[in-house]
Amino acid sequence: MLLLRRFKTINYCYICAIHYHYKRINMSVKQIVIITLSLMFSVTLVSQDNTNQNKFRQLYDELATPNSYRTASGAPGHEYWQQKADYNMDVVLDDLKQTVHGEATITYTNNSPDVLSYLWMQLDQNVRAQDSDSKKIATSSIEKKNVRLKRMLNDFDGGFKIEFVKDTDGNDLPYTINKTMMRVDLPKPIPAGGVYSYKIKWWYNINDRMKIGGRSGYEYFEDEDNYIYTIAQFFPRMAVYCDNEGWQHKQFLGNGEFTLNFGDYDVNLTVPADHIVASTGELQNTTEVLTSKEIERFEKAKTSSKPVMVVTEKEANAKKKHSTKTKTWNFKATNVRDFGWASSRKFMWDAIGVPMSDGRVVMAMSYYPKEGNPLWGQYSTAAVKQTLITYSKHTFDYPYPVAISVHTKWIGMEYPMICFNGGRPEDDGTYSESTKNGLISVVIHEVGHNYFPMIVNSDERQWTWMDEGLNTFCQYLTEQEFDRNYKSRRGEPRNIVNYMKGDKSHITPIMTNSESLFQFGANAYAKPATALNILRETVMGRELFDFAFKEYANRWKFKSPSPADFFRTMEDASAVDLDWFWRGWFYTTDHVDISLDDVKWFQINTQNPSIEKALQRKIKDSEPDKLNYENNLKSIPKTMLEENADLKDFYTSYDPYKVTDEDQKKYKKFMADLDEDEKRIIAMKENFYELSFSNIGGLVMPLIIEFTFTDGSKEIKRIPAEIWRKNNEEVTKVFLFKKEVVNVTLDPLLETADTELDNNFWPPRMLPTRFEIFKGGRHYGNEGDNPMQKAKKK
Repeated sequence: MLLLRRFKTINYCYICAIHYHYKRINMSVKQIVIITLSLMFSVTLVSQDNTNQNKFRQLYDELATPNSYRTASGAPGHEYWQQKADYNMDVVLDDLKQTVHGEATITYTNNSPDVLSYLWMQLDQNVRAQDSDSKKIATSSIEKKNVRLKRMLNDFDGGFKIEFVKDTDGNDLPYTINKTMMRVDLPKPIPAGGVYSYKIKWWYNINDRMKIGGRSGYEYFEDEDNYIYTIAQFFPRMAVYCDNEGWQHKQFLGNGEFTLNFGDYDVNLTVPADHIVASTGELQNTTEVLTSKEIERFEKAKTSSKPVMVVTEKEANAKKKHSTKTKTWNFKATNVRDFGWASSRKFMWDAIGVPMSDGRVVMAMSYYPKEGNPLWGQYSTAAVKQTLITYSKHTFDYPYPVAISVHTKWIGMEYPMICFNGGRPEDDGTYSESTKNGLISVVIHEVGHNYFPMIVNSDERQWTWMDEGLNTFCQYLTEQEFDRNYKSRRGEPRNIVNYMKGDKSHITPIMTNSESLFQFGANAYAKPATALNILRETVMGRELFDFAFKEYANRWKFKSPSPADFFRTMEDASAVDLDWFWRGWFYTTDHVDISLDDVKWFQINTQNPSIEKALQRKIKDSEPDKLNYENNLKSIPKTMLEENADLKDFYTSYDPYKVTDEDQKKYKKFMADLDEDEKRIIAMKENFYELSFSNIGGLVMPLIIEFTFTDGSKEIKRIPAEIWRKNNEEVTKVFLFKKEVVNVTLDPLLETADTELDNNFWPPRMLPTRFEIFKGGRHYGNEGDNPMQKAKKK
């Protein structure tokens, strides 16, 4: 006996009703109801292939085996170790020749259990050498119009010029340069726990960043014969030797950034005497390089509620004559993985103190020329401050003494305590909204890199997403705390849709080496940031996610995590099995396209003939007349039966929907056989809705379903992704409501990055797509990128 009646609705009319007499199956009412409902609430089962291709299988094959260095929980093991590299450097900036000259003593501590017979160093400036592999492997095509003539015709003499490598006694050490790497052969191996110091001297030509690009370099202001220098990768840096890679000496080809050791730095920077220097670390000789007024302003900034100008625009612009003298600025930095600095006579400088929860005050500061105002003076340091507040809340208190944003025209690049950021208004001081938001976003992003990877020190050369993706996610959180209506470019699931549904031949999994990525920004920045946002808001919930994410950051601050350490920690600290999520979002190019295929409506059959037969009559009466019946009324005046009454019999006037005495007796007998629980079940007036879903895109995701009822009210049901665990392609689920449903919407808040919304509605709904009929732009309502400039002209 099936105790449910089923309805399909079109225009909310009942079409059919199905029920069977209870005596056809020899079961009690309670048994049949329970069996029927349990079947309806279960997922469909399908057999798997001989190999386990279930999307919920564990990541045992993909993740490295845990050991005493890196545990199965994702935490550093009891034998975790990492190397240390300390630098004492003297660096000279030649403002006439645009060169950097340096000499350093490097002290390398071998904390590994291994004996090292040689050391590897990174020569990142060699990426600009004339014989650089990055030039040789750059693809180009005349037909595709992607020939980079500036790169092909560039004759810039880039790369490090190594003058010597010596031990501390002045003896030459043999070395071999292999493109962007250099091996230093040691006179005797460094034992486990040993320390070795040696010296190196070098110089290089600084690249004109505006002509040939680069993460660092200079910008020349011809009208003033002036420069802004943003200097990084300016010294030979120790390569990383670690437990899971050995020597990480993968060549630097341009995309995969840097893998570095923590260490302490003592750096002397000699620059023109009229320059202002911003740098990693704390300034040690303040009274030698700053005026008493500048020192007084800096001290005032520590407790000010607004940024204080340490060097004003008037003071910066007054430096008309270029000094021929020099000053040496001494900076020290403890436990940093790199060092960067900037120098210019054009810099004005503002600062504000940002209190940390441990009582320290961190100085948020910006250095910028007059070309950056009014935008930079209003927003740069404010964005630095907000970054420190938001990131500290979600990870750990910012541990360094300063956080600096330095003005450039275009780039965004990060180093410990300092970053170089683009965003420049027009010459008349106006700017577009995109320029404004671009500045705020790049400052947040690059300052945020202090956390990932400057402190949570992932391997950028191998896995771009581990710093860029996590940092972009935190950037999104910060932007929303900066302005509730901030137009974040990355992080919102709806913003990743076009990439996710794109040509799969030009999409790579997130877990792809940095140099092999297609669509670098979407893959390494936007997709992982979106994935983490979905984890936080939809899969795990904020409480579980925030705790786990903070645990990861604190476990691995000032250490070097791998992807497995992140994946395992997020599960370990939340008790949420996320292997299905990591597999789908990080190891495949699948996308989200879940289709709401069918909705069926059921009600419990009461077996009461007065109710059920009346309902059947209503359904029958609602059916439209057959077309030929209407036409026959016109073409056939009378039928045989209408003309001859002798042909009429019992069935001519029989009403199958009339309730008979026999019907009533059967109903009374039926009810008498039920116990009280069964009578309550049979009296239920609830509506049962069976929804069928198919997974078209491949990514399994939670089902977020919004039901709209006849009274206009709405209710959202959230079903975990595990509903797909036994059938990754199709699932069916039944929902019970007292009210009647008129609309069903899948993913109503657009929180899963579903790429096809047309199949998310019941009844089906088509969404319009706009197309243009004019080429070249008759665009109305969004004319121009800089309405501020137009308003100013008026």
